[in-house]
Amino acid sequence: MAKKKNKSKFQKVVAWLHLWPSLVSGIIVLFVCLTGTIIVYSDEIMDLSAGSSLYVTPQENRITHDEIFDNIEDLNPNYRISELVFFKDPARSIRLRVFDIKEKSLVMIYMNPYTGSVLKIDSTVYFFFVVAHLHAELLAGPIGGWIVIISTIIFLIGCITGLVLWWPKKWTKTTRQASFKIKWRARFKRLNYDLHNVLGFYALPSSIILSITGLIIFFHPLMDFTVKLSGGDTEKLETFLPKADSTLVAKDLVSLAYKTLENEYPEKEAVNSWVFNLDKAGSYTFNSGKPGLKSIENLDVTVYNKYTGEKIEMQKPLIIKTKTENIVWQLHMGQWWGQIGKLITFLTGVIATSLSVTGFLIWWGRRKNKNKKPKASLT
Repeated sequence: MAKKKNKSKFQKVVAWLHLWPSLVSGIIVLFVCLTGTIIVYSDEIMDLSAGSSLYVTPQENRITHDEIFDNIEDLNPNYRISELVFFKDPARSIRLRVFDIKEKSLVMIYMNPYTGSVLKIDSTVYFFFVVAHLHAELLAGPIGGWIVIISTIIFLIGCITGLVLWWPKKWTKTTRQASFKIKWRARFKRLNYDLHNVLGFYALPSSIILSITGLIIFFHPLMDFTVKLSGGDTEKLETFLPKADSTLVAKDLVSLAYKTLENEYPEKEAVNSWVFNLDKAGSYTFNSGKPGLKSIENLDVTVYNKYTGEKIEMQKPLIIKTKTENIVWQLHMGQWWGQIGKLITFLTGVIATSLSVTGFLIWWGRRKNKNKKPKASLT
């Protein structure tokens, strides 16, 4: 029999880079992929949990933002509103993202936009808040963040080296079938190999996107570079907006929010406004589109002077910055193509989670075979 050709030095290096760093980081990668997968459908699960509190009977007059803040203060003095979401549908309730400074927890509060009554206090968002921090930093602060990001880099290297190892030397009918099809009726060893090899290939593009966007989100200079590359300005939007003036009376935020929906973007579903720093700002910023947990689908930004109600025209580079950062988050959260994008991201997460397991089983099986002593031949 002809001897098998020895692997080239390049192939050995690629195989080593694919195997050993991935084995070392395997449990972390599995955990990060699993928690990321759980978050994909967070918006839909929160809406499901909200139930009937999503809808109210429309009335003629809406409450003001002062009444919203007063009602929340009366409900719990420890509550601090961070985000308000207003929907174009007159039958939809207002959604408030609220942080409890005493309990260090997060809740979604659904409020009747006409009466100000609290319809539901839902803590489902806190579950996703915890999962998101497990995903980003293992709930271990900056050290955990670095562990996650190093594991992400290793996963990205594994994706690239995996493609090199997957690529057939010759494209024949046999190699095409082996590379693109799973032999579901094969023995476990072969099936496990196909699940790692074939599914890994199909999930490769979105796995790379999720890894790169994770790196961009973690490394602020990388995010700034991405913004500059898209033609945006790296300065914060707030730098160019008026500051709060205690001698002036602010316009009602709620009326301006619905004005944005009805006049500026009548085709949009909702607007959100981050209000955790409202006392220091001399403007209201509204993000129109479909607000999610961390990003907004079909985003447009509108800014008003807080005291005159006049629209502030923002420079294009600043708008590009906001939209670019949002796109990065959309790609990472799966909110880039509606439900199709979420499904692709979810399936990618499931496959990526499985790769650590199937890869370990491939290595373990080969290791066992190497350790088996050959039986002595009879003479």
